[in-house]
Amino acid sequence: MYETRQEIADLQELMDRSHAAGSAHLREIVQGERRLTAARVVDELVGMKVLSLATVTARGEPRVSAVDGHFLHGAWTFGTDGRAAKARHLGARPAVSAAHVDGERLGVFCHGEAVRLTPGHSTWTETIAHWRTHYGSDPTTWGDDIRMYRITPSWFVGYGVPESPGNADDDSGIR
Repeated sequence: MYETRQEIADLQELMDRSHAAGSAHLREIVQGERRLTAARVVDELVGMKVLSLATVTARGEPRVSAVDGHFLHGAWTFGTDGRAAKARHLGARPAVSAAHVDGERLGVFCHGEAVRLTPGHSTWTETIAHWRTHYGSDPTTWGDDIRMYRITPSWFVGYGVPESPGNADDDSGIR
C-alpha cells in the first residue's frame, strides 16, 4: 500500500461524488455494505490486478483489452508496447475506462484520462521501482517502445462482498 491518508481521503471523496452521480440502477446495486470505501479499495488492490482497459478508435468505436494494473497512490498504472493499438488510441484520445472484477466478490470501475509517464514525471521513479520489485526487472526494458501510463480518475466506484469474520479467510469467492 502506497497511499497516504490524504490520498485515501481524496479517493473517498471521488468515490462519494461518483456514486452520487451514478444512475439509479448503479446506486441500487452498489449500496450499503456492498459499497466499498476507499480504504478497502486500497487494501483489495495490492499487487498486480488484471485490468480491463477500454480505449476509443478514431471512428469513436470502443476497444477493450487486458493489461497488468497496479494501483499506486490512489490511481491505476499500466504499461503497453508502443506498437499496440491501445498506444495509438491513447496518444490521440487519452480518455479511458478501466475495470477490475473478481467474480461477484469485487468490482472496481473508473473513468478518466491516461497520462503517459516519462522519466520527468513526478511519479515515474516510484512507479518503475514498484514494477521492478513486482516483476524482477524494469518494465521499460521489455521492448523497444514500452510505454507506462497512470489513469487520472474522474469517476470511481467499487462494490464488494461485505467483510465479516466468517469470510475473511475464505478465498473461494462463494459467500
